[in-house]
Amino acid sequence: MELKEVQEKVDHWIKTVGNGYFSELTNMVLLTEETGELARLIARIYGDQIAKEGDLRKSLGEEMADVLWVLVCLANQTGVDLTEEFEKSLKKKTLRDSERFL
Repeated sequence: MELKEVQEKVDHWIKTVGNGYFSELTNMVLLTEETGELARLIARIYGDQIAKEGDLRKSLGEEMADVLWVLVCLANQTGVDLTEEFEKSLKKKTLRDSERFL
């Protein structure tokens, strides 16, 4: 599935099931929250922290998908084409770093 299709699916779900988008500010806070949940899980799995009961009930993939969902919502709300922007970012990084890691 391409990013454009992901954006379309999220938009359709939000408009038909989700009763509309939260505000951009609320979604930014939710993105921060979801990123924190992902960070907590990574700290428990790969870091020095020991997981407590219930810490590992969600998978890394589930937490990453939650982050992606909210990011896509923000992109949709602000008119950002993630496919286009990702391609530009990849091109910029390739030009900038083409000899950096040799």
